[in-house]
Amino acid sequence: MTGAGREEPAGMETVHLLRAVVVELGSHSARFARDNGMHPTDVRALIALLDAARAGRETTAGQLGAALGLNSAGTTALVDRLERAGHVRRVRGARDRRKVTVEVDERAVALGTAHFGPLIGRTVELLRGYDERELAAIKSFLTGVRDAAAGP
Repeated sequence: MTGAGREEPAGMETVHLLRAVVVELGSHSARFARDNGMHPTDVRALIALLDAARAGRETTAGQLGAALGLNSAGTTALVDRLERAGHVRRVRGARDRRKVTVEVDERAVALGTAHFGPLIGRTVELLRGYDERELAAIKSFLTGVRDAAAGP
């Protein structure tokens, strides 16, 4: 029921809970940024770079900027700032030595692990309570929400 006595459509309780999870995760990321003298976009950039590396993809500054919705000047400022702080480094591409890619430095990984590791550990432990079918449903749901959020 809503405040006006109207019944909410099926699924709205889950939508509200998901929104609360997003808020809590955002707060967690904001604390990491604040505690490490970073902008929230810096954290998003590091996550994008780590996700690309995990998928075996090199990332140029241009690709990073596109993923974050930044223009060229904003991307350069972002990468320069992260490089000065020791969070990333510019390196020659492994496949194409003419290309310069951006990689996360091990020190940034250690900072992230120290802050996010306990949350990740608690989440993994929580997931151990689900069977394979339930895990597949959770993965499918979260993938669908991610794709819906990325759409127009």
